[in-house]
Amino acid sequence: MSEINVTPLVDVMLVLLVIFIIAAPFMASRLALELPQAGAEAVAPASPEAVVSIEVNAQGQVHWDGQPVDLDVLRQHLERAARNNPATEVQLRADTSVPYGRVVQLIGLVQAIGLSRIGFVAETAPAAVR
Repeated sequence: MSEINVTPLVDVMLVLLVIFIIAAPFMASRLALELPQAGAEAVAPASPEAVVSIEVNAQGQVHWDGQPVDLDVLRQHLERAARNNPATEVQLRADTSVPYGRVVQLIGLVQAIGLSRIGFVAETAPAAVR
């Protein structure tokens, strides 16, 4: 028999293709975030040593613990908080109409300062009526 049987080679290549298709999304780069995990029951979270709050209103204005600030002042506050305690948790509250890019900009600023504990604060939805 002088012909080469390529059927096993094609089978192996198809299996490898499927493996790469499944594995490709896991290899994509992502922001390094520690997001809180929600369970079926409301569980009181462990209170961190230090917590700061950043709010972004519907107009895109940033507030540091309730006081309006610009990005330079926000950077100074974050640097001071990071120096005092590197494990400081930053709680980010953003209005639903704030563009996603603005939120990502703030996350990048917080991570550039060296703080890695970022929590996204949201209101709980009312229970559905049956």
